[in-house]
Amino acid sequence: MSAASAGVAPRADPARAAPLVELRSISRRFVKPVDVAGRIANAFGAGVREEVVHAVDRVSIAVQPGEVVGLVGESGCGKSTLGRLAVGLLAPTGGERMWRGEALDAMPRERRRAAQLRMQMIFQDPYASLNPRMRVVDIVGEAPVVHGMITPRQKVEYVGLQLNRVGLDPTLMRRFPHQFSGGQRARIGIARALAVKPEFLVCDESVAALDVSIQAQVLNLFMDLRAALDLTYLFISHDLGVVRHISDRVVIMYLGRVVESGPTEALFGDPAHPYTRALLAGVGSVEPRKRSFAPVRGEIPSPLAPPPGCHFHPRCPHAVARCREEAPVLTEIAPGRAAACWLVEPSPGGRRS
Repeated sequence: MSAASAGVAPRADPARAAPLVELRSISRRFVKPVDVAGRIANAFGAGVREEVVHAVDRVSIAVQPGEVVGLVGESGCGKSTLGRLAVGLLAPTGGERMWRGEALDAMPRERRRAAQLRMQMIFQDPYASLNPRMRVVDIVGEAPVVHGMITPRQKVEYVGLQLNRVGLDPTLMRRFPHQFSGGQRARIGIARALAVKPEFLVCDESVAALDVSIQAQVLNLFMDLRAALDLTYLFISHDLGVVRHISDRVVIMYLGRVVESGPTEALFGDPAHPYTRALLAGVGSVEPRKRSFAPVRGEIPSPLAPPPGCHFHPRCPHAVARCREEAPVLTEIAPGRAAACWLVEPSPGGRRS
């Protein structure tokens, strides 16, 4: 079910607006240098080298104002790293971050700081992402005070408003995180992000740790907040059902690269990339006659040593010699849709990015 069919008010056509957030050929590599033991071993000819994890590899993605973009892929594909790059929690090792069409790094310091505050992240684990030694009033109210949005005297009243907004009783603000349930902690994390009045939220597996019934409540809260506050989301999840329910557009990642993107219903109805088809075939159904369970074959390769060519070729049943030798580029295959696969025909005049 799409966000529109779930009762969210229709929005202006995002294709006509400048992107709110854009990542251009963004990359992030994590380097583990050779330690003392390795250097000693190298003295005897062991050949130990530094380890480089290719977490995100030249990814370009644009999120329009008011849009909900679902980011999907297996564990280890780089989804969370990309989310942290989007909000500035990690610095890229290559590429460029844009805010409303302007490069963030080129902005004067104060403007960049103000733009950065408009981008917030809601983390996966509501148990680990809240400081257990802080009361909720301080967890939610600290950032608005630090950034001069409210005075310390206004904190209690302001936090009460934020808790009301996410469906929590303000009288509980003096409690510690361990005194709340998982669903309540998730709402506290949302209230903390909303407290600095963001425009763009990255939700990193924000409902994955919750029971199914609580998941539905939190997803409905996200939709209500989107309509009330005109929020824009990058919604990261491995749960395709959740992504289909909440997203306007879906981006599929595999081993640090985007392999397909497009409007939600179009992508789910007619997936183009072999990896996307494999993911959707692996989703169980309550109607077994329509679909049998078929998980993606093989294991995702190590980002320490990604395979040459198309990263998916070792698991792809349709791979040809070109797939093993040359990396495909993201190509327009239909209006608003793109795929990175040598076996998918581009649309007439399709652009390669």
